[in-house]
Amino acid sequence: MFSGIVRRKITSAQVIGQSLSKIRPRCYVNSQKEAILACQGYVQSSSYHCFAGGYVSANSRREVTQLIRMESFIQQRIRSFSSESGDLVDAVVPFMGESISDGTLAKILKQPGERVEVDEPIAQIETDKVTIDVNSPEAGVILQLIAKVGETVEPGTKIAVISKSAEATAQPAPAEKAASQPPPAEKKESSEKQIPKAEATQPPPKPTAQKSSTPSPKTMASEPQLPPKDRERRVPMTRLRKRVANRLKDSQNTFALLTTFNEIDMTNLMKLRSDYKDAFVEKHGVKLGFMSGFVKAAVSALQHQPVVNAVIDGDDIIYRDYIDISIAVGTPKGLVVPVVRNAENMNFADIEKEINSLAKKANDGSISIDEMAGGTFTISNGGVYGSLLSTPIINPPQSAILGMHSIVSRPMVVGGNVVPRPMMYIALTYDHRLIDGREAVFFLRRIKDVVEDPRRLLLDV
Repeated sequence: MFSGIVRRKITSAQVIGQSLSKIRPRCYVNSQKEAILACQGYVQSSSYHCFAGGYVSANSRREVTQLIRMESFIQQRIRSFSSESGDLVDAVVPFMGESISDGTLAKILKQPGERVEVDEPIAQIETDKVTIDVNSPEAGVILQLIAKVGETVEPGTKIAVISKSAEATAQPAPAEKAASQPPPAEKKESSEKQIPKAEATQPPPKPTAQKSSTPSPKTMASEPQLPPKDRERRVPMTRLRKRVANRLKDSQNTFALLTTFNEIDMTNLMKLRSDYKDAFVEKHGVKLGFMSGFVKAAVSALQHQPVVNAVIDGDDIIYRDYIDISIAVGTPKGLVVPVVRNAENMNFADIEKEINSLAKKANDGSISIDEMAGGTFTISNGGVYGSLLSTPIINPPQSAILGMHSIVSRPMVVGGNVVPRPMMYIALTYDHRLIDGREAVFFLRRIKDVVEDPRRLLLDV
């Protein structure tokens, strides 16, 4: 779209119109002509011109409108970086995503007087989904912090003022700050000097013996002792934690949640991993884990029971002919659910690479909104924390979630003999408004069959 609409450093609107007509011909509608007013946006820093004119189709109109909005935002952001003197620049909150309108200033990384480089983070904005860095637009020294920690900010809000020519000032060390303050003994001595001599030498009154009418603590009835308030801490919830809490509670209030269980003998999958782990790493550069096997099993089960991949929308049921698997990842800041898209077209290596990439981004806070949006089915692996059994909660607006758990060696009857086997409990929580128990049990049974015998994936049986 940009190649057909945007051209650099063109001053004549007529030339722009001719360029547009060569790439995208004007469309005429016999019944009704849809006109779009000619518009021209200008972004000073990059010398872009946008021109649209004539009669175009509805699709073209939407594209031009999106371009105008984007140009308007870029123009607003670049103006916010500029300053009348030319020496001062403003660091502002960047665009945070289509579904995010504001955030909370969670942390200040640079203080006034400190030197910053171009694109160096100076603050962090916490949103409902991710943490976003506010980067310095120019190299210089921070003169002033405008926003305070805990304030709600929107895209374009000024965070700090940066001077490109000022010199950095040395920040006082904690030891220097402590040295500049008088010690407690000196404060006490100075306060004693201010007390009048007569008052200072006056002896304290002698206590008089009085009979107390109240019974001693030993004779009183025992009462529950509450912990003192000074041993408690009140910490505000982060936006991510509040978002997770609201979504999970909405899930419980909306869905008719029901959970069914099964157990899996992990012997064959563990043997497959043990036999080929070295060759797998050598060829694909990533380790072979259990998650890729369960993702492939889930894809097969969703293809056999497509209602589990569907969702209720009002009075309709939406059946989705694609499979996007959400992987629940626990991070120090809270639970995030990145999405492995089009999992039905991936092999084991593709799945392992994508999961590793998304998990790394989730842990270091660099994951984007687009990488967590959507998803048709979720897998949660509580086994990495040692969970033996649980009932996971559906991630709205999906209709089911698979819970994996820890592998425990248990005695099992195999061929009439009791032998130890590595067993895992699995759980499927589903929306009983849409999915019947029959489909849920068949779904979980398919996962069990594929994991216990991965050869089924090759033969599609």
